[in-house]
Amino acid sequence: MKLNEPVNVGAAIGKYRWTICALLFFATTINYLDRQVLSLLAPQLSREFGWSNTDYANITAAFQFVYALSMLFAGRVVDRIGTRAAYVVAICIWSLGALMHAFSVPMGEGVGVLLGAAGIVVAPSILGFMLSRAVLAIGEAGNFPAAIKATAEYFPKNERSLATGIFNSGANVGAILAPITVPLIASIWGWQSAFIMIGMVGFIWMAVWLTLYDTPERQPRLSAQELAYIRRDQTSAAAPATNAATPAAKVSWLQLLKYRQTWAFAIGKFMTDGVWWFFLFWLPTYLSAQYGMKGDAIVVPLAVLYSMTMIGSIGGGWFPSYFMARGYAPYDGRMRAMLMIAFFPLVVLLAQPLGSISYWVPVLLIGVGASAHQAWSANIFTTVSDMFPQKSVASVIGIGGMAGGIGGVLLTKLGGWVFDHYKASNDISTGYMIMFTICALAYLTAWCVMKTLVPRHKEITDL
Repeated sequence: MKLNEPVNVGAAIGKYRWTICALLFFATTINYLDRQVLSLLAPQLSREFGWSNTDYANITAAFQFVYALSMLFAGRVVDRIGTRAAYVVAICIWSLGALMHAFSVPMGEGVGVLLGAAGIVVAPSILGFMLSRAVLAIGEAGNFPAAIKATAEYFPKNERSLATGIFNSGANVGAILAPITVPLIASIWGWQSAFIMIGMVGFIWMAVWLTLYDTPERQPRLSAQELAYIRRDQTSAAAPATNAATPAAKVSWLQLLKYRQTWAFAIGKFMTDGVWWFFLFWLPTYLSAQYGMKGDAIVVPLAVLYSMTMIGSIGGGWFPSYFMARGYAPYDGRMRAMLMIAFFPLVVLLAQPLGSISYWVPVLLIGVGASAHQAWSANIFTTVSDMFPQKSVASVIGIGGMAGGIGGVLLTKLGGWVFDHYKASNDISTGYMIMFTICALAYLTAWCVMKTLVPRHKEITDL
């Protein structure tokens, strides 16, 4: 069957593409498990090492800064060496980075000696954790460019946002599993063991990935009917090369930056990614500072909150198909869905005013905001594969990921400064109100900018 032949959708076309989606789901789950260990242990480590909010913000900002820079290059690497090899490299690096956290203090002492000779004095614990976070960030930066490229390879346009929503929900599963497992492991075997045991899981996934993944044209488990279904909305000119040994023509960053579509994606990520980073890194600290919750006490609230975000991720991925079924083009349906999604984070404005009722009020309201972020994320990622050819998808994702990482660094640093300032004034509640307001308004603002830059769908055909 030729790639551009029409497909009888009612025929048995096969479902192997959903196996690939499951692999991406578990990779993203592991990605966020490794990322979350530090935030869950932050109250304990802050007491043990005497960290201030600014110290903790600096450690998390080190991750975000390196992640932002690495995303730019990760996208290019994925486009150059292919999804299969890129995922192996990425998960090896980030799993090693996760393991390094257990040895952060001796590493920090060793590096501190070298810096001390140059007159630079940094606490060994802060220095060691910043180094570990940097290595973790380099590897984890490869996850989303590789996953989005794999989705573009294995799914037709009408299924991509749903597939993205499903694998992106792995972030929520990771965030749910982390508070269940990390405090328990730390309480029994110590905080170092939590980093080691969680970090080893990535190597198990890598073995499964190498067994089950290859490009669609080289995948023996993929039927001709399913391959044709995947390629049904592509012209033969736009179809990917079938020879994996022939690298795709290189597309420079400068070429990509001349398109408004690139800027729309990058600005949308810059304005909204920091909200998710804020929720991810600061929620355990928030529950500790505002409600005195420590250790196992935060497990159930965080599990409930991130269970809510799973619904947002998968539901948000499905939502554009509602409009597409009514005649909207993929991009137009996605933007309409994203506008409606952008209103939900406004409920976070009520988290502090109503927080005196019960800690469950801010947990549930922030859960709605975090769910909206995941729904937004499932769609903003897919706008790239809607408009760009597959050979440049990961590179554009990398550019946007860098912009999102920079936005995350700025919001994290702002949070650390705001919290220390208002804590010194014995008014930490106002600090959280300020940060929640920024988070609540980010999505509507981002949507307006994106819609201004790309008012209607325009596919890139000249790369």
